[in-house]
Amino acid sequence: MLEEIPVSNNGVPEPEIAQASKPVSRMRLVLSRLRSTPRFWVGVIGLGAVILWAAFGLIPNQWNYTDLDVYSMGSSPNSVHWFGTSDIGEDIYAQTIVGLRKSLVIGLLVGPIAAIIAGIVGAVAGYLGGWWDRTIIWFIDLLLVLPSLFLFILLSPIFKSLSWVALIFLLAGFGWMIMARVIRAQTMSLRERDFIKAARFMGVDTWTIIRRHVLPNVSSLLIIDATLGVGGAILSETTLSFFGFGIQAPDVSLGTLLASGQGAAVTRPWLFIFPAAILVFTVLSASLVGDALRDAVDPTSGVNRD
Repeated sequence: MLEEIPVSNNGVPEPEIAQASKPVSRMRLVLSRLRSTPRFWVGVIGLGAVILWAAFGLIPNQWNYTDLDVYSMGSSPNSVHWFGTSDIGEDIYAQTIVGLRKSLVIGLLVGPIAAIIAGIVGAVAGYLGGWWDRTIIWFIDLLLVLPSLFLFILLSPIFKSLSWVALIFLLAGFGWMIMARVIRAQTMSLRERDFIKAARFMGVDTWTIIRRHVLPNVSSLLIIDATLGVGGAILSETTLSFFGFGIQAPDVSLGTLLASGQGAAVTRPWLFIFPAAILVFTVLSASLVGDALRDAVDPTSGVNRD
């Protein structure tokens, strides 16, 4: 005998009503918004293609970025040198890939590191309050008013003698302040919630509350900040290297390639166009992903542009 399914007054089976009224988790809602956002997929595909090309692009190429072809100096793109060569016979294709690798590593590390610093500092200031909050905010405001570019220039002689890894921590050290203020404001709201008060009344220590309850509730903001920070870090590194204050020879980055090719942008445009196009494409892809994430987490952050 078939089981009779209860039906509501409007003819809809009650199990379907219960399933339809079941609340959707925040993660599923964000993923649903991302799936219906074309610019997210454009950014993910573009950024993924750039990373794959940087990782495996040298395999089909017979030239290393340090090789010199004395028989083909300053040549235009051809079947042997796909992006052409420099004045001394360096393969621009190989140098572009190696420079892209360096810029990607810096960007993919600086963004998350700056987001982690912002999350910790902002959560501590917002949760502890009092003189902790006043001291941290004073320090953040001080860093915000300091001209970071001039500080980079002043510190560049010190970092020239160090590895390019030092540039990662320098860029991350000046890229967390704005998001830290946002996290502080969110934390000040969270600490008045019932679950935070309950944990405090149960004797849970401050650092455990911040780690288990505060940071997970602001993680979406930190993910967005880390994603958007990738493109910003790549641009910052390129700018510093372009002016001679970032990556130093014999290392190669997109900034050093643009600096060496700017003088020949008209007479030998392949020296400048290829690194510049890769830089624009990479930063645009990372920005599209971060922009889509921001709108998916907070639909009120901007109008729907799709």
